[in-house]
Amino acid sequence: MELFDNVMLGLATAFHWNNLLWCIIGVSLGTLIGVIPGVGTLATMSLLFPITYALQPTAALIMLAGIWYGSTYGGSTASILLNLPGTPANAVTCLDGYPMAKQGRAGVALLMTTFASFCGATVGILMMMLFAPLVAEFAFKFGPAEYFAIMVLGLVAASVVSSGSAIKGITMVVAGVMLGMVGTDVNSGVARFDFGFPELQDGVQIVAIAMGLFGITEIIASINHVKAADRKIDVSMKAMLPTRDEVKRSWGPMTRGAGLGSFFGVLPGVGPTVAAFMAYALEKRVSKTPERFGNGAIEGIMAPETANNASDQASFIPTMTLGIPGSVTMALIIGALMIHGIQPGPQMLTQHADMFWGLVMSFWIGNIVLVILNVPMIGLWVRVLTIPYHILYPAIVMFICIGTYAVNNNVFDVYAVLVFGIGGYVLRVLGFEPAPLLLGYVLGPMLEENFRRAMLLSRGSIQTFIERPISMWVLLLTAVLLVWGVWSSLRQRSTVTVVRSPSPEST
Repeated sequence: MELFDNVMLGLATAFHWNNLLWCIIGVSLGTLIGVIPGVGTLATMSLLFPITYALQPTAALIMLAGIWYGSTYGGSTASILLNLPGTPANAVTCLDGYPMAKQGRAGVALLMTTFASFCGATVGILMMMLFAPLVAEFAFKFGPAEYFAIMVLGLVAASVVSSGSAIKGITMVVAGVMLGMVGTDVNSGVARFDFGFPELQDGVQIVAIAMGLFGITEIIASINHVKAADRKIDVSMKAMLPTRDEVKRSWGPMTRGAGLGSFFGVLPGVGPTVAAFMAYALEKRVSKTPERFGNGAIEGIMAPETANNASDQASFIPTMTLGIPGSVTMALIIGALMIHGIQPGPQMLTQHADMFWGLVMSFWIGNIVLVILNVPMIGLWVRVLTIPYHILYPAIVMFICIGTYAVNNNVFDVYAVLVFGIGGYVLRVLGFEPAPLLLGYVLGPMLEENFRRAMLLSRGSIQTFIERPISMWVLLLTAVLLVWGVWSSLRQRSTVTVVRSPSPEST
C-alpha cells in the first residue's frame, strides 16, 4: 500500500502541466543533442543550467534528467548511421550498428535500438521504484578494494570486445589506461605526461577521443567510397521490421544487458559507458558464433543499448538516496537541487517524497514520449544515408569540429580529434579495435584512484584486495577471464597457421 501511495503521489506530480511540459522539452532536447555527434549531454546541461534558477525544483530536476536519458536514445542514431557515437555510452553500438547500416538494414537497427532502449529504461525505473533503499545500501558497502576489482574486471572484459585477438584487445586497454593518466594528478596536483602542453593538464577530452577514433577514422577510410545516392534504401515500415530469428536472438541479450546496466548504474562513478561495454563483452563471450560480432550482429546493438539505458535510470539511485554523484552530469543535477536548498540523500524519500516519486514517474512519461518521437523519425534518419558522401562527410567534419570546440572552447581539442583520427586509421589498418581503448581511458583514472585509496586505507598492504571477499572473488574471475582470452587467442592463431600452411603433397 505504501508503494501504491507513492506511485499515485508521483503520478500526480509528474502530470502537473508545468512538470509535464519540461519533461517533454528535456527529452526532446536530449534526443536532438544525442543525434548530433560531439555536442554532448554535459555541454547541453551546462548551457541550460541557468534556466533552473527560474524553475521549480521538481521541474528543473525533471528537465535535466530528460536531457540525460534522452541523449542516449538519440546517440544510437548517429552510431548506427554514421559510425559516430552521439554519446560515449553509444560508442560500442558502432561496432555492429554501422555494419547493419552498410548492409541496408539501418531501419531495422534503429527500430530495435529504440525498443531495447525502452526495455532497458523500464527495468531501470522498476529498480528505482522497488529497490532504491536496499540497492543504495548494498552499493554503499562497496569500498575502494571492491571498486578496484570491478574496474580490473571491466578492463579485462573489454579485451574481448575486440573483434580481433584478445592480446590486441588487452594492448588497446593498456593504451587507454595510459591515456587516462594524462593530466594533473588528483592527489599530488602534479601535471603528468602533458609534454609541455598546458591544454593537457586537464587531461585528454573524451569527446576528442571518441570523435577522432570513430568519426574521423571512418571518414579517412571511406574517402574513396561510392556515392551514397547510388544506394536504394527502403524506408517502409515493412523494411524496418526485424526477422523472426533476430527477434529471438534479442531477448537474451536484452535481459542480460538490463541486469548489467542496472547493477553498474547503481554503483557510483561507473555509469552507462562501462555498462554498455560490459554487456557487449558478455554477449560476445557467451555467443556460440562470436565471429558474427562486428559484422552486424543484432545482439551487438541490443545488449549495449539496453544496458546503457538501464544504467541511465539506475544511476539516479545513488544520486538521490545517497547524495553521491556517479558522474559530472549527476553532479550538475545535484547542483540544481542545492540551488533550491535541497540536499539529496536519505531524506529525499521522506522530506521530499513528491519530488522523488514525481521524478520516477516522469521517467515513464519521458520514455514513452521518446518512443513516440523516435519511431516516426526512423525513416527520416535513414534517408541521411542517401546524401552523397562528398556532401555528407564535410558536414560531419563540421559538426565534429563545432561539437568538440564547444565543450571547452579550445582549438587544441579540435587538433586532438585530427591526431586521434589519423591514429585510429593506422590502428584499423593494423587490426586493432578502438573500443577497448576508449573503455580503458574511461576506467583508467577510476582504477588508479581506487587503488591508491585502498592502499592508503590498508597502510600499504596489497593483501587488502584478497582479504575482502567480494574483491577476491572478482579478481579470481578476472584472472580466469584473462587466461581464457589469451589462450583462445593463441589457439585461434595456431589454427589459422595450420590452415594456411601448405600440405606435403602440394609441395
